[in-house]
Amino acid sequence: MRPIVVTEFVTLDGVVDSPGGGDHPHAGWTFEDVPFVEEAYEIKGREMETATALLLGRRSYDEFAPVWPSMEEFAAYNAMPKYVVSSTLQDPEWTGTEVLRGLDDVAALKETEGGEIHVHGSATLAQGLLAAGLVDRLHLLTFPLVLGSGKRLFADDADKVALTLVEHATYSNGIQLSVLEVAQPGA
Repeated sequence: MRPIVVTEFVTLDGVVDSPGGGDHPHAGWTFEDVPFVEEAYEIKGREMETATALLLGRRSYDEFAPVWPSMEEFAAYNAMPKYVVSSTLQDPEWTGTEVLRGLDDVAALKETEGGEIHVHGSATLAQGLLAAGLVDRLHLLTFPLVLGSGKRLFADDADKVALTLVEHATYSNGIQLSVLEVAQPGA
């Protein structure tokens, strides 16, 4: 079984909306509002080494697909299989992308042989995966900001999820790393 890892930039109030750019009034908050400290992003290099596939929601796919293929620093992601959960996407243009029509397809993918499947961004998908018990681990970089509004990682009506902290760090710019294992039902 392949583990699914949700990796997010998140604010103290749980907002994951538009961290690098987008429609949120404070879009770009990860780089505009908190000083850059290289070691805070070390987890991103490790993720690129351990991921064997990307899993994205439709909105994140639409944001990443036009940009990531031309970025040399994402060469590893561009080369690996990518899956987009969408009921409407027909012919994805990003090389190596397959469309999954729902969480049942994600559950089937999780049952295949292979390594870690990483979810970047994709808040709505992450919420659905958590609710369905399909997430194995969370990688959260929590920024010392409160945005007050925007898409949140955890749904307001979400069920309780037990988490175990397996790695943590705090950096000089206030960013906190939390790597959390998700307790699976019946485990």
